Amino acid sequence: MNLLKILQENRLLKTPQEINLFEETLEKIAKYPKDDNLKELHLILDDNCEHPDVMFSLVHFLEDFDLQKQIPAFIEVIPQLMIAAPEWTKIIHYRIMNDESACKLYHNTLELANQKTPHFLYQLLLESVKNHLNSPSY
Repeated sequence: MNLLKILQENRLLKTPQEINLFEETLEKIAKYPKDDNLKELHLILDDNCEHPDVMFSLVHFLEDFDLQKQIPAFIEVIPQLMIAAPEWTKIIHYRIMNDESACKLYHNTLELANQKTPHFLYQLLLESVKNHLNSPSY
C-alpha cells in the first residue's frame, strides 16, 4: 500500500492503532526520503489530529529536508494547508522565521511565488517575514 496514503488515512491519530500506523509509516518513509513527496507530506498535517506530539514528528521530518526543496514545497501548498491545518501552517511559518538562513530563503521564495501566482496568503506571510527581517533583533 502507498505509504503516503497510510499517513493520510491515519493523520487524525484517534486510536492507538492509528498512532502506531502513523509512526511506523513515517519511519519507513524517513529511511528513503524523496523530495517529490514534500507537497503531499505537508498536506498530511491536520489541526484535528488528537495527538499533536505525534504529528510534530512529521514537522521534524519535513525540517530534515534541504531548505531549497522544503520551503518551496511548503509555500506551494500553503493555500490548501490553511484549510485543514492553519495552526500547523503557523507553526511551520514561525519555525522557518526562527532560522536566519531559512527566513531569507523563505522571503525570496515567497516573493517569487507571489509574483508568479498572486495570493493574499502569500502577501500576508511576506509582510510578516519582512517585519521579522527588519526587526532590531535580526
